[in-house]
Amino acid sequence: MDALKSAGRAIIKSPGVPRHTWGTSKHEKLPENWTDTKETLLEGMVFNVKYLGMTLVGQPKGEDMASAAIRRIVATARAGAKKFRKVTLTVSPKGIVITDTETTDLIENVSIYRISYCTADKTQDKVFAYVSQSQFNETLECHAFLCQKKKIAQAVTLTVAQAFKVALDLWEIAQEDKSKKARTCCTCAASNGQTEAADAQCVPADPETHKPSGMEEKLRRPLFSASLSSPSPRSNPTRRRPIKHDSWDVEDGLEDAFSSNMETEETDTGPRNC
Repeated sequence: MDALKSAGRAIIKSPGVPRHTWGTSKHEKLPENWTDTKETLLEGMVFNVKYLGMTLVGQPKGEDMASAAIRRIVATARAGAKKFRKVTLTVSPKGIVITDTETTDLIENVSIYRISYCTADKTQDKVFAYVSQSQFNETLECHAFLCQKKKIAQAVTLTVAQAFKVALDLWEIAQEDKSKKARTCCTCAASNGQTEAADAQCVPADPETHKPSGMEEKLRRPLFSASLSSPSPRSNPTRRRPIKHDSWDVEDGLEDAFSSNMETEETDTGPRNC
């Protein structure tokens, strides 16, 4: 816990920059301990995927809700004639930054506090999706992304879950620091004979109604849940074949594989890419 809190304080002091991008080299594998590498997560884990689309949902979380939303997004994506947009997801305890892979233009910066659910879908196992509240109103949106392999979809989901854990720890750190400052203030006031002032300052403030300016999201407790299609969320995907990205830049290869996956619904007769 101490190590995790130290990592949490580190991100407050320095946001850092992404150190590695998953999905760019031809022969690479996720490190064996990637889910426990807090330093890497704080700097930002980067994934290259393709954006499928978005649909509105009626609840913040739930496996059935997410599956239905993904089916709608996939159906719309298949009906469209446009190629899927290549995007880069940078995941950190601050949230998910979505940029255009080719132009590097910022598409959206999704705060971790807006994300309520993420999943690697069971049926479309190469699809990663998350549910978040719109930055403009209170509507809930489900965004879906096509990953090259099942293990990448799982990796993104686990990374977002880890990012939430660190964000939650940041919130706990803020509460601890706030309590320490309040106790110190009370002690100093009492020693100076300012009993009445000390009593007033020792009343615990509601963190939702007494937030310092600019600290709204840092002091708010994030609410989040994740779902994985694998039997064990802690299973390590790196014990299988290295990820080969030769077909990532071949437009027809990935689109055909994706369409085939939609039609056969997990009844592939060839070897699975996972």
